[in-house]
Amino acid sequence: MEAAQDEKLRNLSQWVSESRRIVFFGGAGVSTESGIPDFRSQDGLYSQQWAYPPETILSRTFFDRKPEEFYRFYREKMLCPEARPGPAHVALAKLEERGILAAVVTQNIDGLHQAAGSRRVLELHGSVLRNCCMSCGKFYPMEEILHSEGIPRCSCGGIIKPDVVLYEETLDADTLRQSIEAISQADLLIVGGTSLAVYPAAGLLQYYRGRRLALINKSPTPYDQKADLLIRGSIGEALSSLLSPGEAGHEI
Repeated sequence: MEAAQDEKLRNLSQWVSESRRIVFFGGAGVSTESGIPDFRSQDGLYSQQWAYPPETILSRTFFDRKPEEFYRFYREKMLCPEARPGPAHVALAKLEERGILAAVVTQNIDGLHQAAGSRRVLELHGSVLRNCCMSCGKFYPMEEILHSEGIPRCSCGGIIKPDVVLYEETLDADTLRQSIEAISQADLLIVGGTSLAVYPAAGLLQYYRGRRLALINKSPTPYDQKADLLIRGSIGEALSSLLSPGEAGHEI
């Protein structure tokens, strides 16, 4: 089994060396190695007990009706100010430095790709780092939400809302357009750390036109049979194997 896994990693490394326009599409598994909980694993948010299911709390209807309860959950479970980029974040930033990674398309909202040094990051579900007043549009950083109590309000009195796509909300049209464009033009698409169960984000894979789809995940996904290379394991370990010793040893 270990020999077969090593062969798959060598295959991935070969593909990377032969590619000129790589796109990475990732999800929660990329950041769990940084200590950020995912939603669907046994230890994820969906398995924990609250007065309401997380899916309900993180909906636009709930935000509008019970903003104080929304923010109680949001501060405790969605904000992880101590989290630092993990090995997958670092590896992707290094591939971008080489000039071969064209974009990171992510379902995550933690900003860790940018913290690792990635510049072209398309955040399908927004970011906890950006928050705006719903009345006047004034910007507020994550720290403003983290250290506030109850319902965070702007200096104008309006409610501050995170720039995060809640259930019942649509994805940002421009981010979606750029993601489709990046994926459709890739000569290698690496998908990792995602269950590929959240739509419409997961549906973006249908726009890939190439013949090298590498899928890296610890558990099965609906796209396993469509992958040209399937690696079952840690996304951080797989991507770190693509780096030279000097790159891998670089600290963020």
